[in-house]
Parts: sequence; C-alpha cells; structure tokens
Amino acid sequence: MIKEIKPTVFVVDDDAAVRDSLRMLLKSVGLPVEVFESGQEFLDADRDDRPGCLVLDIRMPGMSGLELQVKLNERHSILPIIFITGHGDVPMAVEAMQAGAVDFIQKPFRDQDLLDRINQALEKDAGSRRMLAERNMIRKRLESLTPREKEVLDLVVAGKANKVIAGDLNLSQRTVEIHRARVMEKMEAHSLAHLVRMVLEVERTDE
Repeated sequence: MIKEIKPTVFVVDDDAAVRDSLRMLLKSVGLPVEVFESGQEFLDADRDDRPGCLVLDIRMPGMSGLELQVKLNERHSILPIIFITGHGDVPMAVEAMQAGAVDFIQKPFRDQDLLDRINQALEKDAGSRRMLAERNMIRKRLESLTPREKEVLDLVVAGKANKVIAGDLNLSQRTVEIHRARVMEKMEAHSLAHLVRMVLEVERTDE
C-alpha cells in the first residue's frame, strides 16, 4: 500500500522571525510545515511536486517571490501560491494573481485570515491533484485500446451512429457494436455521455 503524503505548507521568507512565527502558527493547528529562507533554497529542495501550498513573501533579496513563481510555472508546478505582501506591493500581487497565484494577504494580517486562505489553497490543491490523477487514468485507458477500437471511439465521440461507423470503416454493424462495447468496457464508461466527457476532457488539456 502506497503511503499517502500529507499536504504540507511551505513557507518561503527571508525574515527569520516571520518564518519562526508562521512555523509555530501552522504547527499549532496541526498543519505540516517546512520553511525556507530563499526561493533558491525551495527550488533546490524539490518540494514543488508535493501536495500542499506555498506561502511566499513577494519581496526578497536575490530571487523575488515573483521570480520564484515564474520558475515554478516553468516546471509546471500546480502548487497553489499565497503571496505575503507589504502595503505598496498590491500591483505586484495583482501581477502574481494573473500568473496563477491563488491569493495574497497584506501585512500585518490576522492569523485566522492567513489560516483561512491556506485551508482554501489546500482544498484547491487536493482538487487539482484529483483531476490530474483522473486525467492520467483516462490516458492509460485510451492507450489500452487497439487501433481499430480507437477509430471506432473517434467516430462515436463525433456523434456517428453504429450504422454510419460501419459504412465509414467498411465493417459490419455487428462488428462495430462489439468494438463499441469493448471501448466502453476498457474506458470504464458508465454511459455514452460519460465516454464523450472523458475523451473531450483529455483532448482539451492536451491542446
């Protein structure tokens, strides 16, 4: 049995006092937490593929929070980012949101406000990872189809009836029905609508 990795809150801030206070706050509510003093240290630790969320200071010496966000986007990380910002950093925070950050919180902030945002980010991360796992499962099912089954699937998804598919592929209608039944079984589709939805979802994300 694969051990499930608990979601972790990753804190990246160059201020040791902030790191310590956030570590204590998150531990006090039972959330696993890891802290880093720079964006580079976080990148080097290879944590961005782990479930959780990232609480990130927008202004840091060396690599800024925005620069770390760019690098994580380049690595196709889906880790939700909450930026900690100062009063004058709101335009930067808006830029960060446009680049995919889920939220930002201005200093000084109430502990509960930050915890609420973190819990929302953790829920978003869990949902994203479920969707990713589902898409990967659909891709594996598609790979299990024979070339002929894939042809039948494409025509079924295009909305063609068995009789039309039989004519297009120069097969008997009975043979098409057998292929179609195998496609439904291999794809674990509960209905034609479910089958179409799975295929379109994968095609949309592969574009």
